[in-house]
Amino acid sequence: MGGMARRLITKRIGEVLLERGIINRKALEEALAYQKQHGGLMGQVLIRLGFVTEEGVALALTAQYGFPYLPLDSYEIDEGLTEILPERIARDYCLIPIDRIGNALTVAMADPSNVKAVEEIELLTKCVVQTFVSTPSDILKAIDKYYHKAPAPPPQPPEPPKE
Repeated sequence: MGGMARRLITKRIGEVLLERGIINRKALEEALAYQKQHGGLMGQVLIRLGFVTEEGVALALTAQYGFPYLPLDSYEIDEGLTEILPERIARDYCLIPIDRIGNALTVAMADPSNVKAVEEIELLTKCVVQTFVSTPSDILKAIDKYYHKAPAPPPQPPEPPKE
């Protein structure tokens, strides 16, 4: 299943940041303790605790795994894509589908080392996922923007004139 990239992902985001000297061991331990208590994705926990910036995480992941970094605010997402992936999954894993060509689906993720997320999306969409890295707030902004374009209400029949 899947291509080369899948097997290269062995390190979790916390270890990557630690090795790159972006956080220290103590920060990682605090973040792990916080994550045990409150849950959440490691990258976002580290950001929430103030140990690292969103860009710092995105760039470290890009350097580690070679996933391209995509600033989402300048990117127009194809409207139809939000229909193939439920909003719940987008929010749970902090990702958004951004492009689809045939059965290749491109997804921007805050944590592309989350192989479980990628596998779930592949099962759901029957697509092969290609990953870009983006920051959590960019992705959440995009989810809010694209998943909440409510369809226009159907035109109401005109009120019958009151006699």
